[in-house]
Amino acid sequence: MENTIVKSAGMGAVLKEGHTTFRVWAPHAERIFVIGDFNDWKEDDLELEHEENGYWSTTTEKAKEGHEYKYLIHNGEMRLQRNDPYAFEVTNSNGNSVIKTLDFDWEGDDFQIPAWNSLVIYELHVGTFNRKDPDTVGTFEDVIEKLPYLKNLGINCIELLPVAEFAGAISWGYNPAHPFAIEQDYGGPEGLAKLVKEAHKAGIAVIMDVVYNHFGPSDVDLWQFDGWSENDKGGIYFYNDHRRETPWGDTRPDYGRQEVRQYLRDNALMWIEKYRCDGLRLDATSYIRFEDGGLGEDNAIEEGNQMMREINTELQEKYPHVLTIAEDLKGHDFVTNTIESGGIGYGSQWDMNFVHPVREALIDTHDDTRDLQKIVDALEHSYSGDAFRRVIYTESHDEVANGKARVPEEIQPGDAESVFAKKRALLGIILTLTAPGIPMLFQGQEFIEDEYFQDTEALDWKKQKRLKGITELVGSIIKLRTGENAGATGLREQETEIVHFNPETKILAYHRGSDVMVILNFCHVDYEDYGIGIESSDWQLYLNSTDKKYDDSLSDLDVDAMEVAAIPTDNKAVTSKINIPGYAALIFIRN
Repeated sequence: MENTIVKSAGMGAVLKEGHTTFRVWAPHAERIFVIGDFNDWKEDDLELEHEENGYWSTTTEKAKEGHEYKYLIHNGEMRLQRNDPYAFEVTNSNGNSVIKTLDFDWEGDDFQIPAWNSLVIYELHVGTFNRKDPDTVGTFEDVIEKLPYLKNLGINCIELLPVAEFAGAISWGYNPAHPFAIEQDYGGPEGLAKLVKEAHKAGIAVIMDVVYNHFGPSDVDLWQFDGWSENDKGGIYFYNDHRRETPWGDTRPDYGRQEVRQYLRDNALMWIEKYRCDGLRLDATSYIRFEDGGLGEDNAIEEGNQMMREINTELQEKYPHVLTIAEDLKGHDFVTNTIESGGIGYGSQWDMNFVHPVREALIDTHDDTRDLQKIVDALEHSYSGDAFRRVIYTESHDEVANGKARVPEEIQPGDAESVFAKKRALLGIILTLTAPGIPMLFQGQEFIEDEYFQDTEALDWKKQKRLKGITELVGSIIKLRTGENAGATGLREQETEIVHFNPETKILAYHRGSDVMVILNFCHVDYEDYGIGIESSDWQLYLNSTDKKYDDSLSDLDVDAMEVAAIPTDNKAVTSKINIPGYAALIFIRN
């Protein structure tokens, strides 16, 4: 029997100089063995020795890269075969762990995420984004194939729905079974590393969606990992009391255990250090902060806040350009307040104060009840004194599923390509791309994808070809936002000035900085020679969202250069006379 104890800070299977060290945390185990290809799965061949504080380890020359293995844990009469919690690869969600080093050739990659005020995020689901075969799922390679399309669109950041190994092949990804392993059906570790590398070559950052509010609940070897539990619940990795409960099962991690917080911290660092991701989006952080997700706000989990602070502190110290985003949706500055001031320290958070009122205004079937004040409030909202500490959007994987549909589908159910649906959906996109904040689009939004998001349905790229003019329109605004197209530095500044607000006509106009003016018509009525106050006449039309050059079904009303009269309007010295088609968005930039 081979048994050599080597204390190591590394967890899991660590390869170094021809040796593999296995290290695992199992405080209630009585004995632990490693079984695998390298010892013919013999149950008494390679035993781990007890270190201290519940850790066990051993080193062997037999185990090599690519070998499959498991831990065999003895606890009383129980003999438990468990996958390595730190396994970087598994054969499948209920298969074996695989020894993996994640030593990729990055070809000199020194990419750095663009400044946050110039980011445009494109959220995508690997399994459906560019799936070719209805009998399989999309892969990382399929996403790589579409990187030139995304770059041409102007996108400089993609956000992947979770890719940690989950049960089965089809999933949104929010049911992680093996948090350190990469979904094999997507292409495994090599596939993800290649996607990140190719995205960086194209100038596109990669943000990874991670799930730390619960695990599984299926195919989770962490459950009763070393045989111990209370109340017949999850054991050492989970709360075993009332705090265990989440909407997705009784699998909330026990943030009160230092070892569990370390496990999640190590996972966060893996995405940044091993896969060179440029940011993390943490799912449902309100369920890390509160037992019930914050419905009552009187059952806080301070240990969850501690875990998130530890992750954000370490990332900010080591990788200050990395962007962490909380999907909290409680509207609390606390989430993005600095750790020094008592907050959790996220770089940004998804903004409920934008998406809900904006969708409400877009979907409302009656112009007279459309509330422009809610749009103004959405425009002017910020967190922690910084407009870019919020991610703004009208569609996300959550907002277009779970009983809700894509914006154009909500506007005109069953006819998402109707002229009203297209115009108002574009109003929402342009508002998102011109408002202060970090704008985000969901896959296919740029070509009016309809119905609702399903992990079984591929994105309809035939529609993109049919509505390529709409894609061109959206791309032209994205490029203005990122600075690829010159002339709109104001879109990357903090301030918004409301220059015209008319609840009767439903016309809203605002300046972004000194060089961008946006005019939105939330009514179906075409207005000719509509008066809006300006301080000078040096404005040039950059884009009319209803221009027929983008789509034949859009407006027949011409929008030419504005006419100017030396008459005060809107507390401005000059009045501009502008044609504003129904449901149009007009963008002007200074000459």
